[in-house]
Amino acid sequence: MQLTSPPHFPPLAIGALRLPSALILAPLAGFTNLSFRILCRESGAALCVSEMVSCHGLVFDQKKTHELLLTVPEERPFAVQLFGGDPEIMAQATAIVTALPVDLIDINMGCPVRKVVRKGCGAALMKEPHRAEAIIRAVCAHSTLPVTVKFRSGWSDHHIVAPEFAAMAEDAGAAAVVIHGRTWTQGFGGKADWGVIRAVKEKISIPVIGNGDVLTRADGLAMMAATGCDGVMVGRGALGNPWLFGPDDRPLSLAGRMELIQRYLQLAQRYLPLPKLLFKVKNQTAKLLTGLSDAARMRQALSTCDSIEAMVAVLFEQQAMEISTVEK
Repeated sequence: MQLTSPPHFPPLAIGALRLPSALILAPLAGFTNLSFRILCRESGAALCVSEMVSCHGLVFDQKKTHELLLTVPEERPFAVQLFGGDPEIMAQATAIVTALPVDLIDINMGCPVRKVVRKGCGAALMKEPHRAEAIIRAVCAHSTLPVTVKFRSGWSDHHIVAPEFAAMAEDAGAAAVVIHGRTWTQGFGGKADWGVIRAVKEKISIPVIGNGDVLTRADGLAMMAATGCDGVMVGRGALGNPWLFGPDDRPLSLAGRMELIQRYLQLAQRYLPLPKLLFKVKNQTAKLLTGLSDAARMRQALSTCDSIEAMVAVLFEQQAMEISTVEK
């Protein structure tokens, strides 16, 4: 029998940026900090995007906003996602980001969170294409970096505008678009409509990156086959499964996952302000246990830990129990 290599993701060009693979980590507020991005890059992600960065926070020099831009050379290439509703402020923020070690700027026009939408940002811009176009043109005019635009299929099932919105983004200078196959009213529920991604791909000539309901590597390959999209962006699916960026499936045992979990905890110790964010580290570590038979008990034990060292001790104790059970 002739052995065949597993399917792989093709390379992807976004403007002048050349990626060896079309599999990208999405921006996720509260999760895609430097530690998790490095973990995903080491696991095989071709590009990682920062948490959502406020243009006003940058321009008005807010410390917490600038902290979101922290990066290191081994993370490159690195993308920053900006959000805002004022073309002039977005232009000023773009100039700030362009001066940093950044390789791509993504504009958020799809965030469904109500406090963002109420300010006329995120998905609200899908209802104001003229203002959205002004923002894209302003960002492109103030940066030498490739600019992408991330948006949703539309505002509701009765307001599907993604193909036309994508054409506008292309005309305004975007180097690629990222289309999440859900509407604003869906939020993160329901099923993503990959047919909308296919419709966007048929409408424009710049690269189209699909997003929505990709929980495994196989899902990403299926999306590309079904829609013809040029790349795949993975968000929530990566939180419990960074292994999907590599060629192998997520291990079924804690012993198989320990190397990656330990690496995450090492990166958290190095780059996150502990103990201030220890609760976030516990939360992310718990997600890496998803699918294990004793995950609930391990999560409970981790919740009582007051340090990274205590967390590691809990995990090694559980691993020893797992190995002992298998040997019996």
